[in-house]
Amino acid sequence: MVKKITSSILAFLLITSVAYADKAEAANENDTTEQIAARQLSREAQILASYLAKFNSPLQYHAQDFIDAAKTYELDWRLVPAIAGVESTFGKFIPGGYNAWGWGVYGSQAIFFNSWKDGIFTVAKGLKEDYISRGLLDPYAMNKRYAASPHWGGKVSFFIADIEKFVQEYNAQNPKKPISITPTVKIAADSATPGSN
Repeated sequence: MVKKITSSILAFLLITSVAYADKAEAANENDTTEQIAARQLSREAQILASYLAKFNSPLQYHAQDFIDAAKTYELDWRLVPAIAGVESTFGKFIPGGYNAWGWGVYGSQAIFFNSWKDGIFTVAKGLKEDYISRGLLDPYAMNKRYAASPHWGGKVSFFIADIEKFVQEYNAQNPKKPISITPTVKIAADSATPGSN
């Protein structure tokens, strides 16, 4: 009887270890694929990833998603990251659920996203449909509808300008293929600095 139980346990362990090894191998293959895909960044995404890395932002690994969402919804690619800078220090302080933009946050209520990519694309789509398409073309015009703070537009404009400055510095240090930014978001010269409520 003991021999049968021991044999059954060994057979079970052998089967589960083989199944687990197959799953682990498949997971490693997927990880490798994701790592390879993550290295294929557009020039804008390379610059944005470098900018976000300065802040030790978890969003730095999703720079291409910002660029892709901006192209999909015809936005200035700096806008969605700039809002994340104001609302959550680029994703470092969030209410949960990958919401770095304060999107749908009212008091203790918040919208949660399934991933950073989901959040990036949802916010970009919302900005296009609920703001840009309704004539709210710059952070100052968006301010009243997006945030309670009257300084929000200035803070977003600050980060848009800071990203632009970083682009210029990056291009100067990496002249191989400089990018130019055609602003679709107006930035006022008197933009407030973050934290100056």
